Amino acid sequence: MTRNQLMLMPLLLILILVSGLTGCGTQIPSGHSGVFYYKFGSGTEMGKIYSEGFNWHFPWNNMFVYKVQMDEQREDLHVLSSDGASIGLEMTVWFRPIYNKLDSLQVIIGPNYYNVAVAPGLRGVARSVVGKFKPEEVYSTRREEIAGEILLEMQNLMKDKFILVENIIIRNVVLPPMVSEAINAKLEAAQEAEKMQFVLLKETQEAERKRIEAKGIADFQKIVASGVTPSLLTWKGIEATQKLAESPNTKVIIIGNSKDGLPVILDTK
Repeated sequence: MTRNQLMLMPLLLILILVSGLTGCGTQIPSGHSGVFYYKFGSGTEMGKIYSEGFNWHFPWNNMFVYKVQMDEQREDLHVLSSDGASIGLEMTVWFRPIYNKLDSLQVIIGPNYYNVAVAPGLRGVARSVVGKFKPEEVYSTRREEIAGEILLEMQNLMKDKFILVENIIIRNVVLPPMVSEAINAKLEAAQEAEKMQFVLLKETQEAERKRIEAKGIADFQKIVASGVTPSLLTWKGIEATQKLAESPNTKVIIIGNSKDGLPVILDTK
């Protein structure tokens, strides 16, 4: 064996040792936790959840790593409404495993718990809930209510499976073209009806305003007419005649021949 080969031997032994030691442990990344499994012992270790970092163990044992951060999955579902119309739902579900129950989750379901439990449960619950509503309710008026009802049922369903469903959102509703056109026509008709009610209310208010205005004018004329008497008119005529007679201008005053006659004043200029 050459001198160079002898010098490389310690380095090779170190690499073999490091590789062997690395195989005797599991690195748990940030936001994850682990459940330990003894291959030749009691199986899944209950009552202990392993945190982030490198955890040593013999190479024949295993560490099952779970993401404990909130996770998100999108589901495209096809469900039937109460009247049998086919509806497409684009939904998003937020979920995560219950941290202190990871050992139980590992024993009952395993790391593939979304595909085994969450997704099938969501499909069944969505079909059950949406089947109680009409297409227009799912499409517009009660979408949030439907999502809330699905969320509540999913939380109850997943509770015994050690999975927490945080939230469910219905992102989009896809209806058959004929159903969509009928709903849009119905919504347009409702908007036109509301617009017409607004116009009628405005016209009624305007008519009421004009009626009040006309009544005010009539009342004013009635009050004025009741105060203008023949005696008042005669007195006003006399006052005017007196003022004209006292003016320096030359004029001719003709006195009426009736009892109610008022003077006629002619200016001679």
